[in-house]
Amino acid sequence: MPHHDEPEEIHYHAPIYIERVNRAIDHTLTNLALPLSLDEVAKAARFSPFHFHRIFKAHLGETLNQFVKRQRLERALYLMSHAPKRSLTDVALDCGFATSSDFSRSFKQHYGIAPRTFDLKHFRDARREAFDRLMQTQNAQEGFPSFTTLPAQANEHENDHEKKNENPDGFEARLRDLPARTVAYIRVLDPYRKGVAQAACERLLACATREPTRGLAEGQWLGYMWDEPEIVALAKCRYDVALVVSDVDDFADFKPVGEIGRFDFSPMRVAEVIVRGDLALEARAIDWLYKTWLSQSGYVPDDQPAFEAWISKPFADGNEYFEIAVQLPVRRR
Repeated sequence: MPHHDEPEEIHYHAPIYIERVNRAIDHTLTNLALPLSLDEVAKAARFSPFHFHRIFKAHLGETLNQFVKRQRLERALYLMSHAPKRSLTDVALDCGFATSSDFSRSFKQHYGIAPRTFDLKHFRDARREAFDRLMQTQNAQEGFPSFTTLPAQANEHENDHEKKNENPDGFEARLRDLPARTVAYIRVLDPYRKGVAQAACERLLACATREPTRGLAEGQWLGYMWDEPEIVALAKCRYDVALVVSDVDDFADFKPVGEIGRFDFSPMRVAEVIVRGDLALEARAIDWLYKTWLSQSGYVPDDQPAFEAWISKPFADGNEYFEIAVQLPVRRR
């Protein structure tokens, strides 16, 4: 017998459900280091726990508990990759595990081996090969997120010191302190399917150029990947196409509506590289930031996604040429 509050038919992917599931995801990502209960996240999503449990699973293919645990473990792998000097106990606590033993037990259940003996390089190399095969199968990168490269591990040993300092493209990174930013975004699940990221850009642009949000399109356009494909299965990755609304007159109080969500980023320091060229050049810039600049900088990646800040509107020059600022959030070691 259906629950008395449950409609006879629930259209799980209707805009109202997308909006509220995005609220739940955003709340989870913001509070990953804290305890997260079903009741708390359901409240943030403005659902009853009963309905929220079913809708969240229908939308993402996993329960909230499975999603939270996976996010914490994948965040731990990211920290192990890019901040290798951090102790596993610190990693565990930073990712929301109550104790290091709880982390080790969950890690072994998920990956089949304890974190101390986990071959991180082999794992990432295998994911990189899968990513490269996908790119080759598609036979073109048109319509893909611009972040179509995978950052190298910070602790790789395959290059000698001289090679790691090579910079044939002449990339220059500058540190910038960015203020708090509020963005309006469309979230793309499984973003490496051909054309889906560009289609999201077009939908957000269409919304930003008609009433009542006319004028919004003049803000700063961003693209950011919440998940690193060398760690997260490609189908589980999430990419947001976004507009900064906090510095656009009349839109600082923008409210989420349908698939267009709102996210508030705290102030951050970023290492920024300006890229004017094709996707291959951006790929090399990201790789250089992670592999060369980061290892020599005294910084480690902060707990924020890496951004591409478009200098003009997204895909203004098609799919062959891009003008963007690659922004990697960082903090002192």
